[in-house]
Amino acid sequence: MIDLEIPMGKRTKPYRFFEMAPALLSYGALLLLVVLSFFSPIAAATYLLLIIITVLVKAVGIATHTIGGRQRLDKAQRIGWRRRLEQLEDPVTSSHREHGVQSDGFGFEAHKDNLQRLATHPGNYPKPSDIYNTVIIAAYNESYEVIEPTIQSVLDTTYDKRHLIVVLAYEERGGKEIHETALRLQKKFGNSFFAFELVKHPKDLPDEVVGKGGNITYAGRYLQTWIDSQGIAYENVIITTVDSDNRPHATYFDYVTYEYIVHDDRKRLSYQPVSLFLNNIWDAPAPMRVIATGNSFWNIISSMRPHTLRNFASHSQPMDALVEMNFWSTRTIVEDGHQYWRSYFHFAGDYAVTPIYVPIYQDAVLTDTYRGTLKAQFVQLRRWAYGASDVPYVATRIFTRERNVSFVGGLGRLLRLIDGHVTLASMAILVAVGGWVPLLVNSHAGLDIAAHQLPEVVSHIQQVAMVGLFITVFLSFKMLPPRPARYKRHRSIGMVLQWFLMPFTAIIYSSASAFNSQTRLLLGKYLDKFDVTEKATRASMDRARAAKVAQRDDASKK
Repeated sequence: MIDLEIPMGKRTKPYRFFEMAPALLSYGALLLLVVLSFFSPIAAATYLLLIIITVLVKAVGIATHTIGGRQRLDKAQRIGWRRRLEQLEDPVTSSHREHGVQSDGFGFEAHKDNLQRLATHPGNYPKPSDIYNTVIIAAYNESYEVIEPTIQSVLDTTYDKRHLIVVLAYEERGGKEIHETALRLQKKFGNSFFAFELVKHPKDLPDEVVGKGGNITYAGRYLQTWIDSQGIAYENVIITTVDSDNRPHATYFDYVTYEYIVHDDRKRLSYQPVSLFLNNIWDAPAPMRVIATGNSFWNIISSMRPHTLRNFASHSQPMDALVEMNFWSTRTIVEDGHQYWRSYFHFAGDYAVTPIYVPIYQDAVLTDTYRGTLKAQFVQLRRWAYGASDVPYVATRIFTRERNVSFVGGLGRLLRLIDGHVTLASMAILVAVGGWVPLLVNSHAGLDIAAHQLPEVVSHIQQVAMVGLFITVFLSFKMLPPRPARYKRHRSIGMVLQWFLMPFTAIIYSSASAFNSQTRLLLGKYLDKFDVTEKATRASMDRARAAKVAQRDDASKK
């Protein structure tokens, strides 16, 4: 069986080479423009135009997928997934009842086909009444005000609470406060579900980096023992991992359970909702709103491309698959995206991610201070960009005689993985300032017509790309939750003007964080600690502001 673990300590030479590859390619993309500008401004102009045209073509695809994905998300949220799930309990009767019935919307014909298929082969599928959904909520030191709405949102879902298990997995290193918060939450919600379990993850366990993966894996192993004691079959349990600020859509668990039942290869699938960073979008500073909205749109776009869809943040996977794989990796700070690759190689390439077209709502980055928020956003994006650490993991399992996946299929996935990280690091810089490089590097480039007109050509292409920005602004307004009463109408104007910050956030945050992570891998200075993003609420911000004012008043009196 292929080894699923990431190496700790010294790496092999091939592994180190592929660790360095993303940074070498990203820096190389920038350096190549400089070198070409010095020797041949025409070649530099051609290189840059090819890149910009590629970006423009991708932008058209992005705009199309954004519109289509938003429409699909709207339709899926209006579907009565609870009713559809209940119909799977008796597919024979339900199939007769639905025959000739007018469509109720999204995927109705596929639903009728599913009923007929289950009615024909009833023994091949579990019944909804057999399935239990378990939610593992990962917490570090978050406040009661952050975690309580998450558990309440789980309680408010339409799924049968008698088949819903909640596990609050919190860190010992979080201190006394998180332990007291966990007990308080158990007191409030302990009788609201089939079970409500508290699992404290001990600190400094061997073979673990400081991160979420160790926490949820420890909870998963506890859950395995608990499920054994209840006599529940692993294949009848679906595990969903969420962060402490995540709030699933009301129909999420019904929808996931439905998809789990109707797929024959259910064990080899995971289920990916659309993460929307909108919980506190009205409270977040403008740069963070732009980044959060952009990330939300990217998740919508990803859901429209199932063949390239990867695990991200909150997702669901069957218990029997997780037990076989020893749950999640405890050796990486990006356990969510890495779980795709663990599953891919564990199932010898026969693995896929199924999109769930309803959201799990998350927070935009927000701390109690503006400066702290700016820093926390960079740290979060740096952690996400550290997914470049999967490049050597994938490459060394493809370029080996012990390979257990298709070489062509694996290579295609590897190239898309590398392209994504190199694009994240270098493209925004090349598009924003690349047009001026030939003129700045080569004093004779100004005499070259191609080099001289390059900035103007790039400017025209960027104006065309503004169409995509207008689509983004329009759809972002449709996605916004209602404006809180504490904000006046002019706050909505700021929601439009904030998009002028996008070129700056793309370079200062997205590109810089990607280069930071890739450079660490290049130099072997690994990120072995999950920097938890501080989660503030409006109440905590008000308390912090009041404390600061009081401190200032005390100082003035002295």
